[in-house]
Amino acid sequence: MTATAPSVAPADEPAEKPARRFHLRRFAPLLLAAAAGLLLYATFPPRELPWLAPVAFALLGVAVHGRRMRAGFGLGLVFGLAYLVPLLSWTGVDVGPLPWLALAVAEALVVSLAGLGIAYVSRLPLWPLWAAGVWIADEALRARFPFGGFPWGKVAFGQPSGVFLPLASLGGTPLLGFAVVLSGFGLAALALRVRAVRGTADGSVLRDRAVAAAAVVTVAPVLAGAAAMPLVQTGAQDGTARVALIQGNVPRMGLDFNAQRRAVLDYHVRETMKLAARIKSGETKRPDLVLWPENSSDIDPYANIDAYDEITKAARAVGAPISVGAVVTPKDGKPRNRLILWDPDKGPGATYDKRHLQPFGEYMPYRSFFRIFSKDVDRAGNFVPGTKAVAFDMNGTEIGNITCYEAAFDDVVRDQVEAGAEILSVPSNNATFERSQMTYQQLAMDRVRAVEHGRAVMVPVTSGVSAVIRPDGSVAQHTGMFEPDTLIADVPKRTGKTLATRAGVWPEALLAALGAGGLVWALTRSRRSRRSAG
Repeated sequence: MTATAPSVAPADEPAEKPARRFHLRRFAPLLLAAAAGLLLYATFPPRELPWLAPVAFALLGVAVHGRRMRAGFGLGLVFGLAYLVPLLSWTGVDVGPLPWLALAVAEALVVSLAGLGIAYVSRLPLWPLWAAGVWIADEALRARFPFGGFPWGKVAFGQPSGVFLPLASLGGTPLLGFAVVLSGFGLAALALRVRAVRGTADGSVLRDRAVAAAAVVTVAPVLAGAAAMPLVQTGAQDGTARVALIQGNVPRMGLDFNAQRRAVLDYHVRETMKLAARIKSGETKRPDLVLWPENSSDIDPYANIDAYDEITKAARAVGAPISVGAVVTPKDGKPRNRLILWDPDKGPGATYDKRHLQPFGEYMPYRSFFRIFSKDVDRAGNFVPGTKAVAFDMNGTEIGNITCYEAAFDDVVRDQVEAGAEILSVPSNNATFERSQMTYQQLAMDRVRAVEHGRAVMVPVTSGVSAVIRPDGSVAQHTGMFEPDTLIADVPKRTGKTLATRAGVWPEALLAALGAGGLVWALTRSRRSRRSAG
């Protein structure tokens, strides 16, 4: 019987398999960073999955842990692109992909700085603490730079519900975001340490102090959020106000609706007159005040007698003051995005001019430069910002005004509460962005602001979604999109200030300082190590 030699693999096959495994390990951090960014995006509305955010940061933490700063920068960029490109897709509606992608890349580059910093502090003891501080410092930078900042996509804005939300009443969006990120990085540290301990001779996870510390860091923010729940107050402190929100709708979606400004005004007058008819018939009680959206009158009512008369007619018919969103051009020839308190008898009175204007929309920075890339820059406005917070006294109720995009900025909202607002109003015009996720993302911001400052938040929007938000962040009523509607609610008037309101910018400053302290410590340790090695 002849022996048969066993089959032999080709000579290059053994070398090929290890090489393949090597490449998989090499790209694993990139895949983790990309998955983390996509997962964080998935936590944001119109989905409501706030509990996924810590998981996203756990993946990011594993990806960047122990890596060089250059690698941290690159992984942060991958994470930022995976997160922000889909999150900001609404910015490309009607104007195409170039502005959308340019904005997403610019914001992702700022996020990549966080990746660099997180990698640098990741070798420190209790690294999740310092890393979470680095993230908040990076969000603070994004909220201010460039062009006045773009806070859209702050981690806190993806938490309009869930166990972490009550922390907003203690330290605002910075503390809320810090808790989410800290829990996620704690989870990463826990997974990494458990893996390391199991590889040792002892292998006892339960007796390892680092495992215990990571577990505490993971769970502590969750317990803090649960403990803060009783601090979220919803009851009336100065009675209630009956508020009507008017959603008049627009003739059609897209930027072209501005060419039909009179139709937009007519729609809001018509919806208000319907409310007046219901009041007259006894079907509903008369509201104390009426809120119209931003841009509900793009015709300047100071200059156009027809617009003036139509708004006055609506106010008199409903028998209550109306807050009207209008585009006006004063004698200096510079347009303002203005809210006007319109009394049924006295006509226009107090005003609030939008203070934080949207770059590339309401004004165009470096217009001649950006025109090189797109002629669409000439569609941007030339608005002038307001200079101060103004609360409207509407039949004895102080209404704090935050116009649309301003809801993303901590200081603007806080200023209105400090100015005496008992109820917050966020009149908006989202028609430009059609049926995109933008309106849901903005509504989530408004829900977080309600808890942050302990105020009911009214959201009248031209085309929807309009909403009545309770002080605990829950939505009491809401409309659909692109349909005329009216919401009426008895809303609690609140005068107390939360700890977040009183603390102002300090929580953000302290948490950012924590991150900076971690970076300084890491730098000091690195220099000492070099000296010892030398």
